Amino acid sequence: MSLANNIEFLRRLPKLNGFNGLGDIGRNLRPPVDSPLEETRDFGTNPGALRMFSFVPDHRQAVPALVVVLHGCGQSAAGYDLGAGWSMLAKHYGFALLMPEQQSSNNGNGCFNWFNPEDTARDSGEACSIRQMIARMELDVGIDPRRVFVTGLSAGGAMTSVMLATYPEIFAGGAIIAGLPFGVATNMREALSGMYQSPSRPAAELGDLVRDASNHKGPWPKLSVWHGSADRTVNPANADEIVKQWLDVHQLPSAPMSEADVDGYPRQVWWNADGETIVESYTITNMAHGTPLGIGDNDERYGAQGAFLIEAGISSSYHIANFFGLTEWIHLAAREAVKEDSREASRKTAKPTAKAAAKANAAEGAPDLPGVFWPMTSGRRPEPAPAAPPKRAGIDVTAVITRALTAAGLMK
Repeated sequence: MSLANNIEFLRRLPKLNGFNGLGDIGRNLRPPVDSPLEETRDFGTNPGALRMFSFVPDHRQAVPALVVVLHGCGQSAAGYDLGAGWSMLAKHYGFALLMPEQQSSNNGNGCFNWFNPEDTARDSGEACSIRQMIARMELDVGIDPRRVFVTGLSAGGAMTSVMLATYPEIFAGGAIIAGLPFGVATNMREALSGMYQSPSRPAAELGDLVRDASNHKGPWPKLSVWHGSADRTVNPANADEIVKQWLDVHQLPSAPMSEADVDGYPRQVWWNADGETIVESYTITNMAHGTPLGIGDNDERYGAQGAFLIEAGISSSYHIANFFGLTEWIHLAAREAVKEDSREASRKTAKPTAKAAAKANAAEGAPDLPGVFWPMTSGRRPEPAPAAPPKRAGIDVTAVITRALTAAGLMK
């Protein structure tokens, strides 16, 4: 750190009241909230002393996916859920929701301790507590172990980096909003430096931090990265470092394979040899520190504005759920409903069997001709067909039946 940067660092330090840069604002973000989240108190040894909240909708997938959502500094699980709209998404798309919550006894600003070595190592501290919560959800809900995802904002975003690195075999994917790369800080001073300065590191060095966090050899989780370009709390350059870190882990090129605007904001995409999107990055131009809110592609609004929950015209929660593959469930369910409606319609319009026709004809007092059903017309029973003369040698029975059908208006 240069002398000028060190002076700036020291100038800011008395104002931070913690590492997150939210100061007094952070302490006032936990108002009482009417929430669908329920607390579970017994979920293991809980070495990180976190609280466990979850939501499982009544109408859900047979084997639901699980999304772990990590709040930002000063926020509660319920408050961030209300602001980002995750329980509404869970209700709509039938997945389960796990929302760990920090306690002020662990961190005065209610931030996850993403920079403390004892909280960011596998099977230790807060990371281990979150892993134990997932295990409890597996036991209680029967979640799909192949579809467990994690996302978070700010310190929750940095803790998302921790979970993806320390337990990569657990997660199919993650999404980091205004967060930091894994392993770039091991104390508060390094955390602040990373937040404000975001020193650039070689891609291989960043990738090694992830690879060295566990014995996992792959496949690795896919990743979605979101950051506001006007963020003055967590330097937007951190988004580039996160992308660099995971491109190296996935052995993907640094140049994006596709670039396009989504809801007016630039999105970069990298995919694997199978054409599956593995890393994506959204830059929310002119947005400050927070989670971008808006309307999803299904015209539903998710979340509510508040501190660090910013109306931006794009719903990060919806797009992240879509990136995780969670929005497909309702489309599949709709297609099955259409198929069932089609089958039901076919059953209703199908030609009756000879036995069913005879029974219906008898009920209507209509003559019983094999394989012929006499439908009701304008609420009146049809005129009976002329009785066929007694069968005699040389009588053309087919012709007689044809005349009967013609008289009844069923043939021309």
